[in-house]
Amino acid sequence: MKVAIGCDHGGLHLKASVKELLNALGHEVEDFGCHTADSCDYPDIAVPVANAVVSGQADRGILICGTGIGIGIAANKISGIRAALCHDTFSAHACREHNDANILTMGERVIGPGLANDIVAIFMETEFEGGRHARRVEKIKALEK
Repeated sequence: MKVAIGCDHGGLHLKASVKELLNALGHEVEDFGCHTADSCDYPDIAVPVANAVVSGQADRGILICGTGIGIGIAANKISGIRAALCHDTFSAHACREHNDANILTMGERVIGPGLANDIVAIFMETEFEGGRHARRVEKIKALEK
């Protein structure tokens, strides 16, 4: 699977760990930055990752900042994105199975690399269940119009 990944300066270290896991799992990773600890603005990273997912350049996206909140808010402004903030494995599973989330957001200042890698693995392996959930996702899509 192709994965677009990005972070601001607050997520730099966690992004490195997640990239290692994604590569080990056999996914193709495109890194949209940031690449240094210099302060940067999370919308500048969220938008190109979200656009890569919406355009089909990537199948899924992962965004990381200090809390995972700001970068997710920015990503969700892009039509077609359903970014979900997850700091536990249950939410990672549910956001894919029930909401067909296409971007995972996490906060480096909230969770460590071990839990983050568990969350990423679940996010990547869980499929959308469809059924009654598809009706709800269609209603979310209708809100964008």
